[in-house]
Amino acid sequence: MPMDLGQGRRGVDMGPSAIRYAGLDNRLSELGYKVTDEGDMTIKTQEEQSVKDTRAKYLPEIARAVSSLALKVERTLKKGEFPLVLGGDHSIAIGTISGVASFAHKQHKNIGVLWIDAHGDFNTPETSPSGNIHGMPLAVCLGLGPKKLTSIGGTARKVEPHHVAIIGLRNVDKTEREYLLQYGVNLFTMEDIDKEGIHRVMKRAFQKVASKVDYLHVSFDLDSVDPVYAPGVGTPVKGGLDYREAHLIMEMIAGSKKMTSLEIVEVNPILDTRNQSAEFAVEVVESAFGKRIL
Repeated sequence: MPMDLGQGRRGVDMGPSAIRYAGLDNRLSELGYKVTDEGDMTIKTQEEQSVKDTRAKYLPEIARAVSSLALKVERTLKKGEFPLVLGGDHSIAIGTISGVASFAHKQHKNIGVLWIDAHGDFNTPETSPSGNIHGMPLAVCLGLGPKKLTSIGGTARKVEPHHVAIIGLRNVDKTEREYLLQYGVNLFTMEDIDKEGIHRVMKRAFQKVASKVDYLHVSFDLDSVDPVYAPGVGTPVKGGLDYREAHLIMEMIAGSKKMTSLEIVEVNPILDTRNQSAEFAVEVVESAFGKRIL
């Protein structure tokens, strides 16, 4: 999903290509999976359109693109396959989660989300300092924001707030913080990880979210990781997850056998060093799919 419309820095649209170049297909095949690469979704570039609303930039094309993604994700699940979505900026999560939710809700089942990110992504056009939609997808999935986005895959709320856990949070806008607390999203900050350790934090996240849902979506933003390990992201924030913490998160997710969909976002090759961030992305995906030390 080569989307760069949701954020202000160019280059993240090349993220899927960089991840492919880092060998994702072969690595998953070596773990015993049959991999089908369905190619890139078609998305208009910034040069092909204009910003009609500075509070929600490129909203019409983002809505169209993530609607198409939602349908593709739902079709993938219907075929009994696992949707692995490569981004692109984090606005693509609106499509991924809407597709999973549509599939689950038609079976009268529910979904949960582990949102591994430095940011809450819980702004709306009214609260966003930038108007960039990559700071809004989690709010949209909880029913807040433009109707063009909240209605994708059906008008119902995609996921309940208490079935969402944000892990690695360390950079939150003022109003966004108020909304996150008001809605009762499960929040695990870097301070929590520093104090308790990532193993205990993840056990709490599983207890609050994974154990209570039928489908578990994992949304991994590379900016959750400290820029020392993943410098090629659009919004780097110092003090993030270290190498082993990121891998242990994914290893525990694999061990739970609860994950039913995964997306990895915000790899920006223009800002990267010799594809370091894309290679890191491939490694954490491997861990999520069962690669272990022993």
